[in-house]
Amino acid sequence: MSMLPNATWQKTASFPDWKGEPDNSLAMNSMLGFLGYHGQGALWLDVAPEVEGFELYINTDAYDTTLLGPGAHCVDFSASAVDGVNTLQVTNIRPGNLRNAVTVYIPYPVVLPGAFAESGIRPEAMRLVEDLIASDVAHGFPSASLAIIRNGRLVYENAWGRLNAYHPDGTANADSPATTPDTMYDLASVTKMLSANLALQKLVTDGKLNVNARVVDILGPAFAEDIIEIHYAGYDYPGLETVKQWKAGLTVRDVLCHQAGFPADPQYHNVCFDAARRTYDPAAVNPLYSGSDHSMATREATFRMLCKTPLMYRPGTETVYSDADYILLGFIAEALTGKQLDEYLRETFWRPMGLNRIAFNPLENGFTPQDCAATELNGNTRDGRIFFPGIRKYTLQGQVHDEKAWYAMGGVSGHAGLFACARDAAKLGHLMLTGGWGEHRFFSQTVIDLFTAPKSAEMSNWGLGWWRQGEDKRPWHFGTQAPSNTIGHQGWTGTLLMIDPSRQLVIAYLTNKINSPVEKQNSPIRFSGNEYTASTLGFVPQILSVGMDTEKDVTRQLTSLLGDMVCESKKLIPENAEPDHPAILNANSKEAVLKSWR
Repeated sequence: MSMLPNATWQKTASFPDWKGEPDNSLAMNSMLGFLGYHGQGALWLDVAPEVEGFELYINTDAYDTTLLGPGAHCVDFSASAVDGVNTLQVTNIRPGNLRNAVTVYIPYPVVLPGAFAESGIRPEAMRLVEDLIASDVAHGFPSASLAIIRNGRLVYENAWGRLNAYHPDGTANADSPATTPDTMYDLASVTKMLSANLALQKLVTDGKLNVNARVVDILGPAFAEDIIEIHYAGYDYPGLETVKQWKAGLTVRDVLCHQAGFPADPQYHNVCFDAARRTYDPAAVNPLYSGSDHSMATREATFRMLCKTPLMYRPGTETVYSDADYILLGFIAEALTGKQLDEYLRETFWRPMGLNRIAFNPLENGFTPQDCAATELNGNTRDGRIFFPGIRKYTLQGQVHDEKAWYAMGGVSGHAGLFACARDAAKLGHLMLTGGWGEHRFFSQTVIDLFTAPKSAEMSNWGLGWWRQGEDKRPWHFGTQAPSNTIGHQGWTGTLLMIDPSRQLVIAYLTNKINSPVEKQNSPIRFSGNEYTASTLGFVPQILSVGMDTEKDVTRQLTSLLGDMVCESKKLIPENAEPDHPAILNANSKEAVLKSWR
């Protein structure tokens, strides 16, 4: 007999009649389904003193219960566990007139180390992904890291390239250390899902938040009353009182759906910003400027400016992807928990899951620049093309690239700022398949369903915050083979998290594509790293899905596909491009891989 752990469980049920009353199917009350994975699993039984005997089955295996007397017992069922739904049966309880005779406590599965051979991914498909990334790195791409979880196993992790691939002048930095699977990347907007969304999903599960709640009821009347007038270009101004009414009626769901009415990028950090035209203007004075010194005082001022920000359109009438939405959602989580977002996530998720390569402001939390992949070479200046007071001009390594997150939010925000290695990002993403981790319950299945369902029939590519595949709406991120319920998110620095419930598959593919020179032309501003296949993100799930879960060798098929990739890469070369143009280097990279495969 053992002591029952103090835990929050995946499933708890008391037999017989675990639903509380007899049912006319005669069988349902004796069986219970739960999520599990092969090779892992232990559950707890609490046997009442009156029980003289009972039978226990897990899937099709019978377990010896003769030694399970009164009290709590731990039963290892790892040998019986299967991937997906498992079945527990407690039956033939004696004497037959008992209630709450045997109570079952089932924890959540966790992610265990695994072998690539059990991933279901064809080795030749994996080799092609590896060859493409390695070749791009050899032809000038900065770095990448990849972690794959399949059926509750971390079946793959790898890293390519250097921590800081270029000097500020754009020349190659051959002295930079190589990346490793432990290297932490600036997740950019993947932060939205792994910070604000996870926090809100936990709060909804715990009954502390309703997504239909009004924001003003959480943050206070100033959110709607302190608005200033801004006449946004391209939009009819309805008058201050109407805008106040819009904001007073705004719900958390509106904000999660990116239909709250906020402009896409209110640059609270930039005094040289025309808020009405939503453009950088060195002669302008931004009426929503909160500061740019990375301080907590400026972070508090940003909240006040968020309250002052008028909506651009009537909520619910448009979908405008906005960082302001997730700055706001981060503040909502903080108001409901009484803790700063990073503290809440660390206590609620990271520590219980044993994640130790994840942080906001990594350099302020025990990490060094050498723990992190660098991003922009010359701060936020785009190689000298942009300026505002306080702008960073040095290579960013261990500091969040996103301007609003760094300057205006002290590095901790719901929209950007999180750093993680691919392994830890994938493990957090895996919670969207299970809802919990071991003896820790984070989300109910109902809440997972709520947040990942299409927000409307017309917008099947959006859930509540989560990007969805829908009807082939996001193939550039999730591939063309991803089922419609695949979810995830992209980050501007070159990051991708993809979660495929149908295949119990999680892919975290992280790059620092903007750790590269800005291309020579002045407009539009574009980093050379964007020209490479390795930066397109969705090519990873696209190729890995070829032949998945089959025994057939797909080398010939992949070679043929690779030939098309070479042709497509050449179509992307601009006219009159110089030999060192990154689009040419990318095409050369594809040709080098094709040559090695033939």
